[in-house]
Amino acid sequence: MSQVGLTFCIFSFNRGRFLKNCVDSIRACVPDSSIAIFDDDSDDPETLAYLDEAHSFCRIFKPREVGKIKHGGLYLNMQVALEQFADHWLVCFLQDDTQVVRPVSGEELKQWYRILEENSDIGFIHHCFIKGMDLRKRPFVALDGPSERTYFRKDMGQSAGVHYSDLLMAIPARLLDKGWHFCQSEPQNDHQARQLFGPMIYLQDPFAMWLPEVPAYRGKKKTIALTLAEHKKKVGFYPFKLWSQAQAQRFRERSSSGVPVAEEMLTCSSVTPPKPWTYTPLSGLRLLKNLNNFEVSLRKWFKF
Repeated sequence: MSQVGLTFCIFSFNRGRFLKNCVDSIRACVPDSSIAIFDDDSDDPETLAYLDEAHSFCRIFKPREVGKIKHGGLYLNMQVALEQFADHWLVCFLQDDTQVVRPVSGEELKQWYRILEENSDIGFIHHCFIKGMDLRKRPFVALDGPSERTYFRKDMGQSAGVHYSDLLMAIPARLLDKGWHFCQSEPQNDHQARQLFGPMIYLQDPFAMWLPEVPAYRGKKKTIALTLAEHKKKVGFYPFKLWSQAQAQRFRERSSSGVPVAEEMLTCSSVTPPKPWTYTPLSGLRLLKNLNNFEVSLRKWFKF
């Protein structure tokens, strides 16, 4: 393989401030890694200005095809990233509203690669903390993983998260050799992963996380309901404090009992939103969610 190390692929659209935070966190915590930004045809001035700046320390990719589906061109761009870095050692997929939170050592990278190498039936490693809101929906049962400080998630009927997550680490060549091609939703990709691989690995010592209460787009357009939900949730920019080397070391040396829940272990840099955190503005707002779906249907029907 052409590159020994971790290649970060960040998928982004029109959130320049968030994208900068994500890139800055990688450069601070995993300084020897390479970074590629896959921009989904952003058009706001802040994001375009940052993309111009980032050219000096990141590779920038524009979409081959502008997506016209629920998540824009996310999965189209993820496939491009997989093929672009087919000969790379290990890739890590993040999105602009995520962040690395702690230093990652070279020994950890070798360990994760070794786990994948020794378990050919495993396609993906999930590198994020567990969302507290997920624990309210259904029990999270951790099963013994293939090595120390890894675990699998017991299938409790959830549509995704047992075999696949959009935030992942993988060996690109393994996925391509199996004929992997990203589908257009997380549940569809989980189903594909179930057919091609065994369960996804979770880390007892994750290093990244979604930011809480972020603004969101659906199909690159905000509905009235989504705008109201964002106002109600007071969505904004809530980056996490970066851990020191000493904090990261203590984290890795702690007891591995229980799963690592974001709300219990992470702190935002300034204001911390109420817990448990949500990650899409419509979460828990049934009326606005129904109104949003109605407006989306109207837009499809009348093509506006």
